[in-house]
Amino acid sequence: MITLKNVVLRRGAKVILDSASVTLNPGEKIGLVGRNGAGKSSLFAMLNGTLHEDGGEYSIPSQWRMAQVAQDMPETDQSATSYVIEGDVVLLAAQAEVDASEASGDGDRMAHAYMDLYDAGAHDAPARAQALILGLGFKLSELDNPVNSFSGGWRMRLQLARALMCPSDLLLLDEPTNHLDLDALVWLEAWLKRYQGTMLVISHDREFLDAVTDVTVHIEGAKLTRYGGNYSKFEDLRSEQMALQQGAYAKQQDKIAHLQKFIDRFKAKASKAKQAQSRVKALDRMEKIAPLLAEADFTFEFKEPANLPNPMLAMQNVCFGYPPPEGAPDGTPPTVIVQNVSRSVLAGQRIGILGANGQGKSTLVKTIARALAPISGEMTEGKGLNIGYFAQQELDVLRPADTPLEHMIRLVKEVTAAGKISGQPTREQDLRSFLGMFNFGGDMVKQAVGSMSGGEKARLVLCMIVWQRPNLLLLDEPTNHLDLATREALSMALNEFEGTVMLVSHDRALLRAVCDEFWMVSRGGVAPFDGDLDDYQRYLLDEAKRQREEAKKSTDNTVAKPIMVATKLVATNVNPAGAKATFDSKKSVNRKEEAQRRQQQSDTTKPLRRELEKIDIKIQSLTTEQSSLQILLTSTTAPAEIAQTGKRLKAIENEIGTLEERWLELTEQIEVTTV
Repeated sequence: MITLKNVVLRRGAKVILDSASVTLNPGEKIGLVGRNGAGKSSLFAMLNGTLHEDGGEYSIPSQWRMAQVAQDMPETDQSATSYVIEGDVVLLAAQAEVDASEASGDGDRMAHAYMDLYDAGAHDAPARAQALILGLGFKLSELDNPVNSFSGGWRMRLQLARALMCPSDLLLLDEPTNHLDLDALVWLEAWLKRYQGTMLVISHDREFLDAVTDVTVHIEGAKLTRYGGNYSKFEDLRSEQMALQQGAYAKQQDKIAHLQKFIDRFKAKASKAKQAQSRVKALDRMEKIAPLLAEADFTFEFKEPANLPNPMLAMQNVCFGYPPPEGAPDGTPPTVIVQNVSRSVLAGQRIGILGANGQGKSTLVKTIARALAPISGEMTEGKGLNIGYFAQQELDVLRPADTPLEHMIRLVKEVTAAGKISGQPTREQDLRSFLGMFNFGGDMVKQAVGSMSGGEKARLVLCMIVWQRPNLLLLDEPTNHLDLATREALSMALNEFEGTVMLVSHDRALLRAVCDEFWMVSRGGVAPFDGDLDDYQRYLLDEAKRQREEAKKSTDNTVAKPIMVATKLVATNVNPAGAKATFDSKKSVNRKEEAQRRQQQSDTTKPLRRELEKIDIKIQSLTTEQSSLQILLTSTTAPAEIAQTGKRLKAIENEIGTLEERWLELTEQIEVTTV
């Protein structure tokens, strides 16, 4: 297990942890939460060895293998598949040993090396890597594309795939959902639920934390507090704790006031001096309860739009896409992604835009926002339409060298030049005050935007949008880099907004809170989605399964590619003539006989597989009970309870051992039967 006991951790002059203690047990899925700047990433840095504790005791099992997402942007011409395969450090070590054994000429060493290579999963490494890549939203046609051909966000997905490819006992994930669409996010949740090791995840996505974590560790005031349960459970427990603390504080303040009143009244009277002195000592001995210092909440609101045209927008047979690239030969056609869209956007609608990755959600929003021109068709805007557009990449609308105040001053000039009237303040002092509403106070209004965090940049974009008093909001992944408190503030502001909202987001909590209807961008068109987000998640999982099956068929039906160790395995261990003979003999097998043989195998293995499933469920149940008892053992001091818990833990360990032996027997029987 991971233990921190009275740990002190500093970054420069700032104290991140001060006498912080917590215990994390094997197999737990832990959500690490706290305000931006509380020290979550610093704690990760201590866990991976980048930082070292300045005091206290910290320990992690030395034999544990650790995996985490590299934060650097990969620069390589390797294919996506081979790049992800290299994330498997066990496989790389086995390959290195194969190379060394071949160089030595030692036959025994080579035999052991190739056995280790097989055990490391060299035979199915390409298939495992491609399953991860496809699950994270890439297309089949992109599996062999060079890493350098992808944009920054897609390269970070490949970094995530490498971390998942690595066999690990401890998995550290720092904001893994930032570069994911909803389809990839749903797949990632399903994968992490199956992960067998210990996992720590930092995320500002409420539903993601609820889905993948069973323990929450809260960083606040340089302390670590452990809560059993996911994020929603943590919120409930914390609110109860805060209410109890506030009540205890108020009660103690009443008692202190009563004692002080007695002291003030009777300290000068000789007959009561002794009683007064005893109350002074009682006050000195009293362990003071700290007042609850609630963190300042961030709130904002959209002003009432100046007008509400209805319909806001009408589209008739519109095709969305991109014009030919610069320098393309004359006559090069534009790239059409979504076509023949005939829909209207009405005043007051709250539309969530759904669709698998690459289907054209952002293209649709960019075109409505006037950032792209429609390829064809007719788009009619309502009179007085005023669009507020939040781009998926904040830097699309921000200038890194400019300050927040300079951004606001330029915005005022642009709006004035366009003849628009926002009804908002325009003087510099008023603009400073307006920025202050979005937590840009003091020197921050003069700080270059390029030096700001992602969350600060997102707040600045929101500030600029709110100032314009739009009547149509187009929001493309607005929650990237926003913490939970700011997401909650955005949700509340959108619910009170009187205009129209069109929202693309992987934050399901925001989609559920804001949207009352959904459009589905799929197969080159746009249509209403008849269902809720739960229905859509099921659709995405089915779609991901279909793509994996297609990828598997593609892999099975093509000649194996020379990817790393796979080539050496084929070259060393397979006789080409024998392989051809086997292939020719299989071709001669009657299809009907082959089908009958497969049916017999299925009938034979069915009861074995059924028993195997029951054992899996039983082992999972026993493992959960084992973890609970281990926690209990560390918290109880009663000898009788310790003895009883120890006996039960021993019994569980024996039962799991017996079940695992039976699991191996069944697996071997199934393998023999299906050969």
